[in-house]
Amino acid sequence: MFGVGCLLMDKAFLRRLSEPKLENPVFIQGLPGFGNVGRIAAHLAIKFCDAKLFAELYSPSFPDYISISSKGIAHLPRYEFYYAPMEKNNLVIMTGEIQPSFDDVVAHYEVCEDVMDFVESLGCRFIITMGGIPITEEKAQVYIAATSPRLATEFMEKGAVIYSKGRIVGGTGLTLAMAKERKLEGVSLLGTTTGFRADREAGFLVFKFLMKALGKEIKEGLPENTATEE
Repeated sequence: MFGVGCLLMDKAFLRRLSEPKLENPVFIQGLPGFGNVGRIAAHLAIKFCDAKLFAELYSPSFPDYISISSKGIAHLPRYEFYYAPMEKNNLVIMTGEIQPSFDDVVAHYEVCEDVMDFVESLGCRFIITMGGIPITEEKAQVYIAATSPRLATEFMEKGAVIYSKGRIVGGTGLTLAMAKERKLEGVSLLGTTTGFRADREAGFLVFKFLMKALGKEIKEGLPENTATEE
């Protein structure tokens, strides 16, 4: 239960639901944005890996509205952290329904700092952010931006296209750049989308590339028990 001080929330509040033991986990982030690509890919990863919710981040930097579930239940805006022990990598996957307002630059920096402080405390040394970029192409693509030329080349060899001379807005880009400033390694996986609707195809393409990069190649379509999220 929240105390009164937490409800007033003059600063970010991290609510831990469990204390998973994770060895050198990889942090994966997928938030709303163009085509909702990052959030869709994150939800696919959570379901495919059977990841478990273990922490929630609440912040006064989030928008001043609440979310209502399909069952009519209200809750404050939040980021959710899931963990998944895997054969090759332990994963920490973060997603949420919102980002700070794009007009509030300070809020974006504050929330990304809070996220980075937490995942670094968990031992995450490699960061993967996922999102969409509004590029119209005949062929769907996954673009790559990275914290080093070596990583950019490595992921290009896995099938991504280097994203050059562009911008990555919101938490997808800021988290990657902050990781670099903290001497961590990381990449952004960006799916091409028109950005006018929830792009399930682009989200699945990014998810599929993510799993391939983690050594869990998805050769066909979605598993029957895996659904996308808007």
